[in-house]
Amino acid sequence: MADEKAIEKAVANLHWLGHDTFRWDTSGGVIYFDPYELKAGAPKAALILATHDHFDHCVPEEVAKLQGPDTVVVTEADCAKKLSGDVRVMKPGDHLEVKGIKIKAMPAYNTDKDFHPKSKGWLGFVLQVDGVSLYHAGDTDHIPEMAGLGVDVALVPVSGTYVMTAEQAVEAVKAIKPKLAIPMHYGAIVGGEADAERFAQALQGKVKVKVLTKE
Repeated sequence: MADEKAIEKAVANLHWLGHDTFRWDTSGGVIYFDPYELKAGAPKAALILATHDHFDHCVPEEVAKLQGPDTVVVTEADCAKKLSGDVRVMKPGDHLEVKGIKIKAMPAYNTDKDFHPKSKGWLGFVLQVDGVSLYHAGDTDHIPEMAGLGVDVALVPVSGTYVMTAEQAVEAVKAIKPKLAIPMHYGAIVGGEADAERFAQALQGKVKVKVLTKE
């Protein structure tokens, strides 16, 4: 696992753009997760990761805005059908390396609702970049596959309704055992800042939490 300085540097270059959307500026290039409702002028991507097929995660128009001649898109089979360019398909458990960035595909699914069935094979991602491991959990509940993941940074949904609640996300983070947890999936379609704050307060003294400001 990375040291505190490397994690701080990585997080300083991690930009929450709302909902599940992040831009991560790395030595391997600009990485986007689930680009959705981006502001004009967003820098082109080296790598775009789309977790699943829903309209707020797989947005062909947003992906196209970010694509340059060398952009690689990594996603699951349903979303891949909607996209063009250099698109790589992954399934849970798969490993891939793109531009020196190591990617592991994690499962992402609901356990007590039907919005994200396990049978779909939709994804979260663990990336290894600049010596730091970062887990974007995708749209998921607290699932057994999270146990002992031990990443440096975990981005986890907290809004409830379509994903786990803040309270369930606390239990997920305890299972993941990251050095730093960051809440997501709130403030756009469902959930609000109160969810992120409850999540952060419940983990106080257990796991370091950083609530990012939307950019």
